[in-house]
Amino acid sequence: MTKFSDLKLSPKVLKAIEEAGYETPTPIQAGAIPPALEGRDVLGIAQTGTGKTASFTLPMITLLARGRARARMPRSLVLCPTRELAAQVAENFDTYSKYVNLTKALLIGGVSFKEQDALIDKGVDVLIATPGRLLDHFERGKLILNDVKVMVVDEADRMLDMGFIPDIERIFGLTPFTRQTLFFSATMAPEIERITNTFLSNPERIEVARQATTGENITQSVVMFKGSRRDREGTEKRRLLRALIDGEGDKCKNAIIFCNRKTDVDIVAKSLKKYGYDAAPIHGDLDQSQRTRTLDGFRNGELKFLVASDVAARGLDVPSVSHVFNFDVPSHAEDYVHRIGRTGRAGRDGTAIMICVPRDEKNLADVERLVEKEIPRVDNPLGDAAPEEAEEKPRKSGRSRGKPEKSADKPREAKKADNEKSEPREDRKSKGSDRERDRGGRDKRGGSRGGDNKVVGLGDHTPEFIGLSFADRPEG
Repeated sequence: MTKFSDLKLSPKVLKAIEEAGYETPTPIQAGAIPPALEGRDVLGIAQTGTGKTASFTLPMITLLARGRARARMPRSLVLCPTRELAAQVAENFDTYSKYVNLTKALLIGGVSFKEQDALIDKGVDVLIATPGRLLDHFERGKLILNDVKVMVVDEADRMLDMGFIPDIERIFGLTPFTRQTLFFSATMAPEIERITNTFLSNPERIEVARQATTGENITQSVVMFKGSRRDREGTEKRRLLRALIDGEGDKCKNAIIFCNRKTDVDIVAKSLKKYGYDAAPIHGDLDQSQRTRTLDGFRNGELKFLVASDVAARGLDVPSVSHVFNFDVPSHAEDYVHRIGRTGRAGRDGTAIMICVPRDEKNLADVERLVEKEIPRVDNPLGDAAPEEAEEKPRKSGRSRGKPEKSADKPREAKKADNEKSEPREDRKSKGSDRERDRGGRDKRGGSRGGDNKVVGLGDHTPEFIGLSFADRPEG
């Protein structure tokens, strides 16, 4: 079995790895580290949770141990799709470079430009950034990318989903042609393949799992749910979520709950807190300091339930997440792989449960087609919603019948009931709005547009023919 000591990493890096408690590399690490140390381009394809971050941080630290960075000219560049993933990569560099004198800077949104500029001006060996903030610094003239020797693109397929591909192509054009490129992704969409063909030179391709596979140690299931009424679907769906959490009992030590929309993230988190669950939201609209506090609380075990949008689906390394609940079926099938990859990490067992409403069945079919297997259906712990729907119908129809019954008690209307039923609705409406009472007690209609007054109704006298039935009517 391959060990880290067999991978020709520097002794200082090996010492840091040993202190971190690792001895055996994962398949993606064992495959990517040797060609990266040789200076070759690497294309790594592996499902989330397999240790891709260490696959590029360890060889980069070894390669960068010699040399010194110049002001505003970083020696290496790591691009990440989200702030959280960038911060996590920075933590990995801190862990593995503790015995190597390397400097780093983290360029992400929500942090002062002034502080970041000060770090860049001193010169950094490793620059970790999101594409947007990196280009902001470049356009302000605070950054020069001519000395980048190693460039890493992490979670490239997420970059595609978030619309960063034009930015990535531009950044590639700003770096030297002679750079070494390490390119990592969990899936390989056609657009991603085009970029690798354009910007990577004869890369070593390491694919440790079939594209878009899910971990075998993750127990997956889906609950098919239909609300009693459309306007109650959200409430009933949140009730189902609570029942699913309760049904897991002590097995659910902590969980990430994924929603498709940011507004639903806030609503679900608020609902869970209302019912006594220790939950907090995280999505792209929240302040960076709040997002950091929430993530730290979840990692430290102070927070049990993290309600998240897909901003948290990629790269969050919390090894001990026991459950993932998909409140919504993801719109992009690839996101399902990344979402449930938050559990079952580092060889642990995990559980992933999804709720599917009728309008999401197409997305569910896309997910099953991608992972090439049917996700087991499980029963709704609350039972069928039909009885609740049946209870609502009588109350609704009873209220609608109440109004005519009240009006039937009015004088003379009972006598005219059969006659009014045969009249067009428009006539009855206009009759009620324009009717005036004259001195003789008869109902008259006001003047029409033509100006002639017309008696409406039968007054106190009921003609004799009204009482006749069709059977008694004389022939001829």
